[in-house]
Amino acid sequence: MQFKFKPPKLGSIFNYSNFHGSGDAFVFAKIAQQEKPIVIICASALEAQRLLGEISFFSPSLKAHLLPDWETLPYDNLSPHPDLISERLATIYQVMSNLCDILIVPVTTALYRMPPREYLAAYTFFIKRGEIFDLELFLSQMTLAGYTHVSQVISPGEYSVRGGLIDLFPMGSALPYRVDRLDNEIETIRTFDVDTQRSIYPVDEVRLLPAREFPFNEDGRACFRGNFRERFEGDPSKCRIYKNIGNGIAQAGIEYYLPLFFKQTETLFDYIPDSVLLCLHHDINSEIENFWSDTLSRYKLLRGDISRPLVPPEDLFLTSEDFFKNINSYSRIKILLELEKPQSGIKNITSSLPLLQVDRRATNPIEKLAIFVDKFKSSNRRVLLLAESLGRRELLYDYLKQYGLFPKICNDYKQFIESEEFFMLCISPLHNGFILNEEGHAFITESELYAIHRYKRSGRNLGSSAETVDTMLRDLSEIKIGELVVHEQHGIGCYSGLVNIDSGGNSHVQLNEFILLEYDGGDKLYVPVSQLHLISRYSGAAPESTPLHKLGSGQWDKVKSNAIKQVHDTAAELLNLYAQRANQAGYRFSINQHDYEAFSEGFGFEETPDQALAIKAVIQDLSSDRPMDRLICGDVGFGKTEVALRAAFVAISNNKQVAVLVPTTLLAEQHFQNFTDRFGLIADQWPVIISEMSRFRSAKDLVKVKEGLAEGKIDIVVGTHKLIQKNVRFKNLGLVIIDEEHRFGVRQKDQLKNIKSEVDILTLTATPIPRSLSMSLEGLRDFSIINTAPQRRLAIKTFVNTYSNGVIREACLREIKRGGQIYYLHNSVDTIQSTYNILTRLLPEIQIEIAHGQMRERELERVMRNFYRQQFDMLLCTTIIETGLDIPSANTIVIDRADKFGLAQLHQLRGRVGRSHHQAYAYLLVPEEEALNVKAKKRIDAIQEMEGLGVGYYLAMHDLEIRGAGEVLGESQSGEISAVGFNLYSSLLDTAIKSLKEGREPDMQNPLGITTEINLHAPSLLPDSYCNDIHERLVLYKRMANCETSDQLDNMYMELVDRFGVSPDPVKTLLECHRLRILSKPLGISRIDASSENILVQFIANPMVDVEKIIRLVHNNNEYKFSGPDCLRIQVQIENIPDRVVKINNVIKELKGIMIN
Repeated sequence: MQFKFKPPKLGSIFNYSNFHGSGDAFVFAKIAQQEKPIVIICASALEAQRLLGEISFFSPSLKAHLLPDWETLPYDNLSPHPDLISERLATIYQVMSNLCDILIVPVTTALYRMPPREYLAAYTFFIKRGEIFDLELFLSQMTLAGYTHVSQVISPGEYSVRGGLIDLFPMGSALPYRVDRLDNEIETIRTFDVDTQRSIYPVDEVRLLPAREFPFNEDGRACFRGNFRERFEGDPSKCRIYKNIGNGIAQAGIEYYLPLFFKQTETLFDYIPDSVLLCLHHDINSEIENFWSDTLSRYKLLRGDISRPLVPPEDLFLTSEDFFKNINSYSRIKILLELEKPQSGIKNITSSLPLLQVDRRATNPIEKLAIFVDKFKSSNRRVLLLAESLGRRELLYDYLKQYGLFPKICNDYKQFIESEEFFMLCISPLHNGFILNEEGHAFITESELYAIHRYKRSGRNLGSSAETVDTMLRDLSEIKIGELVVHEQHGIGCYSGLVNIDSGGNSHVQLNEFILLEYDGGDKLYVPVSQLHLISRYSGAAPESTPLHKLGSGQWDKVKSNAIKQVHDTAAELLNLYAQRANQAGYRFSINQHDYEAFSEGFGFEETPDQALAIKAVIQDLSSDRPMDRLICGDVGFGKTEVALRAAFVAISNNKQVAVLVPTTLLAEQHFQNFTDRFGLIADQWPVIISEMSRFRSAKDLVKVKEGLAEGKIDIVVGTHKLIQKNVRFKNLGLVIIDEEHRFGVRQKDQLKNIKSEVDILTLTATPIPRSLSMSLEGLRDFSIINTAPQRRLAIKTFVNTYSNGVIREACLREIKRGGQIYYLHNSVDTIQSTYNILTRLLPEIQIEIAHGQMRERELERVMRNFYRQQFDMLLCTTIIETGLDIPSANTIVIDRADKFGLAQLHQLRGRVGRSHHQAYAYLLVPEEEALNVKAKKRIDAIQEMEGLGVGYYLAMHDLEIRGAGEVLGESQSGEISAVGFNLYSSLLDTAIKSLKEGREPDMQNPLGITTEINLHAPSLLPDSYCNDIHERLVLYKRMANCETSDQLDNMYMELVDRFGVSPDPVKTLLECHRLRILSKPLGISRIDASSENILVQFIANPMVDVEKIIRLVHNNNEYKFSGPDCLRIQVQIENIPDRVVKINNVIKELKGIMIN
């Protein structure tokens, strides 16, 4: 049946109801096909997002757009994310240009006043391929539109000019563009990838929208200042925001002064045509009331600050009265939640599905679905089963096939409609299923089959999981002027920048780029950029206490010799240790896929890509013959516990016991609760006995637990160090899960070593200790990183302030006003009561309770449980909360005297907040800067710089530098690592281990292998005119130096051409130097010096060439001569560099033929 819709007249409204599941999206799609454009105003942002995806499934030809919210609180001190502004401007432009069939808007977003339409029209311009390009005009247009000039384009609203290439990231665009000019004409326009900076596909035209929702050019700022003086009394020069705008600084939260940038603002209703059909989705009235209640409350709270006067709410937002007055002139339909007053005959369009849930414990888990499909088929009706992704579709298809159901695969809804198949399977974003009554179509989603909807992550959150350990370490290897570096042959020096030197003598200019290193006594070393692989950033002892080496003194050779000896012993010891473990017959766990999937269903979320990889790795470890020893490094709240739960299930399903070892009582309680809740879901089929050993349990309870473990009656035990006491015996221990190993003391770690040699070990940590991290990086321990944030998780905003009552009060009230809770960390039990008294006087309106480790167990347990149940507002506590607490409603933490905490501690404490989709805040209170010591200042700077999600790993690398890297074996934090630096020590160790594994002794003369120097007597560099950013050049030089194959260099060359244009000769020469370096290394060549008159080839002491054959080569070829015991001279006169390179390649080929096999 063709759906027929009769719209209401202008100014009238129809009420519809009884749309089951995602039936409302189907109805909206059908209405829009007949009555476009339509505007859907939703009660919530979540529903708006759902409808956007679902409507597109039913009618992909419709141009549907979502107008997102700023996602900040009214009068916030924070600005919306640039991606949101980009998305908003793109949608507004589509609406204004009549290119939008369906506009979806959350009702609170519809209340915001907007820039006038003239603003968008005046500040939007286009760039087209083949047109004449005026650079000066372009730069002025970009400035006018509010774009920022940067060296490398990453976010919307940025652009970069590099010679004939222009990179720009327009607002409203999903990808940035690279414009290539030939003289004054635009030759090509290509999209490119932000991460790799490589081109993707060509386009003919780019649309550039303004970078902000208000003009920030001179005219816009003048308008702001005039309106500011007119609206607000007093001296405007005393207001920071007024001064900042005058100086061209758009401070955070400036969006809430938007009306001051215009003579008059407009609203959503000024943008949409009068003939549009308005669809009001669910209870928008109460949402408007709640919004205005919160807004007025915040206005009253904040308007007393004379340094930041506020624009009245009615100038920023539509009142409830104005909103309904505006919508009353439109034709409207209202979708009701309840079955009340349905009109116009559109009723019973949809009906609900019966219970179809998969019962994994049944003999035929999909029996209900099979009966339903059969019933529909017998009445000549059809069923479409919907999976969320291609992977899920394939899994579902295979699963159904096992039990005798064979759906036909279809690609989309259109194919389903055109087909006559009774039962089909498709990919779709539909959240919930429903039945279309007259059409006789049933839509069944995974929500009905599994009773839990696996919300899919938006595209904006994906992609970051592709980062590898190498990528992250490369990010940290960026060297700044003044930092210490280690040269493999000359020792520790100070990096002093890149310099250009003419090394060609008087005859001709031969400009090359060198890295300048300064050593003890002011000695200078100029290192060619082609030899950057010899240099690494120094990470070891504190830089201020690390002496520079003296060039030519033999001091470095002695230090390096000691390090090499220790590396040899360490490598042998490590290999022995891990060989013993590898040779032990570990228990091979069997995995019943049916049961494992049934347990996994209890997770209720879609695994992040990293999390899925970590789980897969753990399962593979458990099912191998070798005992598992895997470290899972994931930031706080990123899903490490789920990995542990899956591993625990595999162990108990093999009749093994599991011990979960944690450092604190509170963490033990949290894990005990998590394990109990999760295994409770399968209790009817697998009755798992879980116990806890901590000081929250009585002595009598602990005795019972020990007996249960010894007799095998307890399957899983969660506990503190009490678990590893000598009197605790397990009947059949198979898996030990250790959370935050670095929190245990030396004695506990020694006890852990005894356990580790016998069973599978899974270690979870948010910030690995340097020892664990360095072992993991060297491949001596299996290592998984979970670096992808869960859905809708936002990075924690971190502020560093000196102690101030005003800061504390604002931070706390801000959280309370949005219904949240606060941690206030004061790490002194002696003065915690006086802090309580100060806070109760400062914040009389909130309830505060105290928690610390010296309280009686029952009292501490009561306080923590009451906080979890939101029975009070602020928890004043010590570091007892450092690990494990998971309270989604607590999203602000204030840390008093943050300078007294270690980096790992600060990161863990900050991780107590931000456990939900709300923006979380961490306030680090410190003394005046002069009172901070150097290490404390570095810790605070490091944690403030690393606000992003998943930075625990990076912080661990900073920790290596700040605290000094420890020896790879043992607990000491000094030794040879500090002497040569962590990076070089790790390289030496890695080389030694590889040599010993191959059954040969490491080469003490060339511990890191042969270093080949190439000199073609021609400029070989990235010229400043080609790549003008010094930092970018340094990164590229380092990447070239790290290339080990010609293919890698080819990729580098393609990337350079792609990013910077056709490479000039110095760049090609530089790449040829690296190509020759790679070819020469296996032959034992230490140096090639190729001038226009001859080519010198220098060998190492014992090269890999046959001496007799090389003598024969010299005898038979007049060009070849000996020039010393280890050097060949090839006498040829070649002026042209490419020809010289060809000749060297031929020489290398000849030498390759006389290598020792």
